[in-house]
Amino acid sequence: MGLTKQYLRYVASAVFGLIGSQKGNIVFVTLRGEKGRYVAVPACEHVFIWDLRKGEKILILQGLKQEVTCLCPSPDGLHLAVGYEDGSIRIFSLLSGEGNVTFNGHKAAITSLKYDQLGGRLASGSKDTDTIVWDVINESGLYRLKGHKDAVTQALFLREKNLLVTSGKDTLVKWWDLDTQHCFKTMVGHRTEVWGLVLVSEEKRLITGSSDSELRAWDIAYLQEMDDLEEPEPKKSRGSPPGIQDTPEPRDGTPETDETPEDRILTCRKAGSIMREGRDRVVNLAVDRTGRILACHGTDSVLEVFCILSKAEVQKKMDKKMKKARKKAKLNSSKGEEEDLEVSVEMTLQDEIQRVTNIKTSAKIKSFDLIHSPQGELKAVFLLQNNLVESYSLSPSAPAPQAVRASRITIGGHRSDVRTLSFSSDNIAILSAAAESVKIWNRATLQCIRTMTCEYALCSFFVPGDRQVVVGTKTGKLQLYDLASGNLLETVDAHDGALWSLSLSPDQRGFVTGGADKSVKFWDFELVKDENSTQKRLSVKQTRTLQLDEDVLCVSYSPNQKLLAVSLLDCTVKIFYVDTLKFFLSLYGHKLPVICMDISYDGTLIATGSADRNVKIWGLDFGDCHKSLFAHDDSVMYLQFVPKSHLFFTAGKDHKIKQWDADKFEHIQTLEGHHQEIWCLAVSPSGDYVVSSSHDKSLRLWERTREPLILEEEREMQREAEYEESVAKEDQPVVPGETQGDNYFTGKKTIETVKAAERIMEAVELYREETAKMKEHKAICKAAGKEVPLPINPILMAYGNISPSAYVLEIFKGIKSSELEESLLVLPFSYVPDVLKLFNEFIQLGSDIELLCRCLFFLLRIHFGQITSNQMLVPVIEKLKETTISKVSQVRDVIGFNMAGLEYLKRECEAKSEVMFFADATSHLEEKKRKRKKREKLILTYT
Repeated sequence: MGLTKQYLRYVASAVFGLIGSQKGNIVFVTLRGEKGRYVAVPACEHVFIWDLRKGEKILILQGLKQEVTCLCPSPDGLHLAVGYEDGSIRIFSLLSGEGNVTFNGHKAAITSLKYDQLGGRLASGSKDTDTIVWDVINESGLYRLKGHKDAVTQALFLREKNLLVTSGKDTLVKWWDLDTQHCFKTMVGHRTEVWGLVLVSEEKRLITGSSDSELRAWDIAYLQEMDDLEEPEPKKSRGSPPGIQDTPEPRDGTPETDETPEDRILTCRKAGSIMREGRDRVVNLAVDRTGRILACHGTDSVLEVFCILSKAEVQKKMDKKMKKARKKAKLNSSKGEEEDLEVSVEMTLQDEIQRVTNIKTSAKIKSFDLIHSPQGELKAVFLLQNNLVESYSLSPSAPAPQAVRASRITIGGHRSDVRTLSFSSDNIAILSAAAESVKIWNRATLQCIRTMTCEYALCSFFVPGDRQVVVGTKTGKLQLYDLASGNLLETVDAHDGALWSLSLSPDQRGFVTGGADKSVKFWDFELVKDENSTQKRLSVKQTRTLQLDEDVLCVSYSPNQKLLAVSLLDCTVKIFYVDTLKFFLSLYGHKLPVICMDISYDGTLIATGSADRNVKIWGLDFGDCHKSLFAHDDSVMYLQFVPKSHLFFTAGKDHKIKQWDADKFEHIQTLEGHHQEIWCLAVSPSGDYVVSSSHDKSLRLWERTREPLILEEEREMQREAEYEESVAKEDQPVVPGETQGDNYFTGKKTIETVKAAERIMEAVELYREETAKMKEHKAICKAAGKEVPLPINPILMAYGNISPSAYVLEIFKGIKSSELEESLLVLPFSYVPDVLKLFNEFIQLGSDIELLCRCLFFLLRIHFGQITSNQMLVPVIEKLKETTISKVSQVRDVIGFNMAGLEYLKRECEAKSEVMFFADATSHLEEKKRKRKKREKLILTYT
């Protein structure tokens, strides 16, 4: 093989400038035993944990590639479930910051995550319309619930019953019986998408929010609690309450009974509506953990807070109403009206749920979370649209409650997209400027060390000496800032339109600007007397102007300062002599305007990037086009050469940064990480660092490593990645009895499950080979009449010289619990007979009974037809039946004995401390409450 040119690899170093991204939701998390102090926010593919009190980032939960779309903390506060754009779910430990559990089951972005009361199960809703219930402890899927016709927006477990309620963009609310995994009730009372739902009043009331200004309330009555009450009124099909789907009459013509099939578990009646002040759709609807405070917001910056009154408070309110009504009736009767007037006061929904206040934030709300402090104060934290986190405190019990802003996290990022980046000459400081501010960052610590307000910035650079910076704005002004004091030294009106580009002269005595007023202006630095000080300060003065026929989009000096390249709106690049401003060359060939360009360090090449998605490399001697490269799938937004080389970086609206070789015209590597359009990048003067900014509000730092990058290997890795993606996108394997596309298992085919199936196949093949070798060895020993040494397989030796059958068991134990079923689904049937025989051996030995039974029952389920029709497997199945029943009974007995022992220890502890464990004390009271009559009409009639 011939000598190949080696390049050095750039890798992602850090994400900064981002407080919280818009796609996910903000949640309170418990760390170090403190509640209400720490919040978790999505940050592109990571999750940041912020300390609200100090305004510091204290923990980063590292993601992979996909963007975070949903967060949910576990009830015990130790874990955080994170849903991603590709449908995967990871569960992170908040103590260690590691994500050890991964669930793959959805095909589209996760839209809802919710734990049950104990934290043992997790329900996930997705844009693929499915809801999946996961077993967090066993790290596996339990079942997939299909029924919604559009994205699932919310899923909630009921505390007392084994039920799940889900809402979707298909306007439906569905009730699921988790014992039978089917939908037993569908509520169709909404005309638009249902964006959120909550359960309040001890789960006796459901409140839903949709695309209008109503919050609908539904009363829920459970059949078990209605047994002691009076007989419910007969239901007729035509007399169903609005919003509940009627049950059709039985096909045999028998009259419909009082109790419809859907009402055997619960009944749902519309109780009324609460009107919101906002006219747009409900974005988020939530209650705090006490169930007393209800809050919701739309697409604006107002959070509406409601209080759900207790029964005593409602009764007190009704008494006041009654007193007022009687007083009024008495007054009317004294005026000569009828004496015998009945006074009645009917309770409305507004009497039970009253408005507390509105919390107005500084920008549009994207998500929020509520928590109750021990002092009775309500804390609300908001993730805002402009990359900001705010928290407010509120006392709901106060006579006129007012929300007070408690804290604000602002310094860690810009409020709008960063449009320009620059490195200081010593590679230490990074300048980023957006529509409202200029920030200076320390590259090593990624801390913001200066923030200065500015107008809408488009271009910038550090003045030689790194003590001042110059910023060009959208209004055509030049703004000069002093870094030591953070003050704006001077503002100069440079252009009539936008100032699109700045280029520092190689002699560092001045710079050139290009603007939308069709002119290029030359500026020199000078020292002028400062009015407020005895010392002189830096200023700029205009020396020359070059007038052109089209708007100027980009300007660039050649390193020897002899030539000036100017990109125009007519899709050409004009080259002028700097000293005389005479025209030298015209570079034409792009179909759309050139947005960015740069000249190499030796002045021989110029590279231009255009909105037509192409990059062209030209020679500066004659203006000939060396090569045209199709660089990005969207506009090329920025281009810059690496100092002292002919390598250059391009950034595009296709979310990618690419490195190219201008000599060999080859694509070297792609830096992927941003999730939105990339606006600009900057290469450090040493070439060791690249910083980029994007519409996803993040700034990313890329670092050059010492690792050599060989193009052939890079292409091979790219092909492997494409193959892995294609494997994941292939049709899921079909289980006999199911139709193509209908997958009721919780997992999905991924490259990991395929690799796990391959490992099982390799282990079974090794077992077959070793078994055959053992038979041959016995025959050889018998023929030789003495013991001949047996050659040991190196793989078995690596595992501690174990037997081939034990090696197969080790492989099964090594497969992730969440990928086990899907791996067995991919496994060809030819390996199943050997696996079943091995399972029989393992179960007889009593090792890993639970794992083996899970695998065994799954294989029997998916290969039932082939196994039962295979006569060779009949004795194996018979043996499995005997051994499985006996061994599972033994395991059950051991667990029962242990549970009895724990109960005994519990009773002993209770007897010593006289404190009842767990929720036993409250459960007795709850039982009594349930048996009381609760269906009483709250109409008080007085004569």
